[in-house]
Amino acid sequence: MDNIGYTSLTRQSGLMREMQSVANNIANASTSGYRREGIVFSEFIQKLSAGDDSLSMGAANARLIDLQQGALTQTNGTFDFAIEGDGFFMLEGADGPLLTRAGSFTPSSEGELVTADGLRLLDAGGAPIFAPPDAKSISLAVDGTLSADGRPLTQIGLFLPTDVNDLKHQEGVRFSAPGGTEPVLEGATILQGFVEGSNVNPIQEISRIIEVQRSYELGQNFMEKEDERIRAVLKTVVK
Repeated sequence: MDNIGYTSLTRQSGLMREMQSVANNIANASTSGYRREGIVFSEFIQKLSAGDDSLSMGAANARLIDLQQGALTQTNGTFDFAIEGDGFFMLEGADGPLLTRAGSFTPSSEGELVTADGLRLLDAGGAPIFAPPDAKSISLAVDGTLSADGRPLTQIGLFLPTDVNDLKHQEGVRFSAPGGTEPVLEGATILQGFVEGSNVNPIQEISRIIEVQRSYELGQNFMEKEDERIRAVLKTVVK
């Protein structure tokens, strides 16, 4: 395969990844706390021997996570929390802390606030959050201070990755930050009785998938014509 074929093939592979990413965004347009993802394209150019054209290879291996605020929906749930501004809730994962914007929690049998699959919500100091089962009222201040019957218990922690480009998508609506996290000290509030929805705009994503599909079809047509050209040249040479 010549340089044109390699270039076209890598482009098609990248477009296929982007199409899968957009389709995943559309599928999660109603998922609480979901962050839209995109594909970042890059080009690598390698100089060949003297007299030969350079070899250009495209790649689409990096993912861009959109941290734009999603719409807030009021649920009036005591343990439904939504972040307004920057930051993530921190969960205690099996292999280290996980970050999420999905703020629907329930008390476990021990009174700790957990996700639907049992991961514990952590406070600003990285400790599990306990809500007394016999408390008559649980309230949350905008700074994250959780109180039971008017008595402060702890402060829910908000965190950001040290490098926003370091976020790695894990299962569902959770992320890891291999480079570490830092606490959010200002610019964000936590609301009780609300959940944040997905930040995906379905109309924009549908428009994007149409564009990607057209680009893929154009690339496919180009590769087919290039194949026909090479076959014609070979037939001429053989004759």
